[in-house]
Amino acid sequence: MLKFVFAVVISLVSLSTTAKSIVVLGDSISAAYGIEVGQGWVALVQGKLQEKYSDYTVNNESISGDTSAGGLARIDGVLSRHKPSVVIIELGANDGLRGLSPAELKNNLAEIARRAKKSDAKVLLLSMRIPPNYGKRYTEMFYNVYPQLSKELSVPYVPFILEDVALVKQLMQQDGLHPNEKAQAVIVEKIWPHLVNLLK
Repeated sequence: MLKFVFAVVISLVSLSTTAKSIVVLGDSISAAYGIEVGQGWVALVQGKLQEKYSDYTVNNESISGDTSAGGLARIDGVLSRHKPSVVIIELGANDGLRGLSPAELKNNLAEIARRAKKSDAKVLLLSMRIPPNYGKRYTEMFYNVYPQLSKELSVPYVPFILEDVALVKQLMQQDGLHPNEKAQAVIVEKIWPHLVNLLK
């Protein structure tokens, strides 16, 4: 009996030391706004991980309406709680919709990435675009933040994750800003290859 108990304890210790965490730090796009949480792209990624990367668990630290400043304010606590191997940053859309400075967005995202890297986590940056009615100059400055950061900090980024979604009515909710449940698998396919590269 003692041998059995000892074996179980060793097994549990082994699992706790090999389990790896992926944190998603995002806004409503990652928080599954307007749909069931289990239908969101983050939950779908967790499902795909079970096939080949079952030692990873996804922790969704996304809050609808959050900005890059909000993410920066939260990142230390998130890193402390989860001690992630990978941090996926999906922030910025709300900065853009509020007309905030692209320079401020860049500084906030850079600091989040630096703190994540300092904690020995790999970083994946998900880029966003904002509607064209904000003006060509502003929208370009906004989007360029992501490839610039990718180059400067040597972190991979995923081009606009709603590229094949945002202009497809059948894939968007009535507000025209948030993807519906049908769009979530499309988003996963955009992100998945980049994530797998970090897990290999």
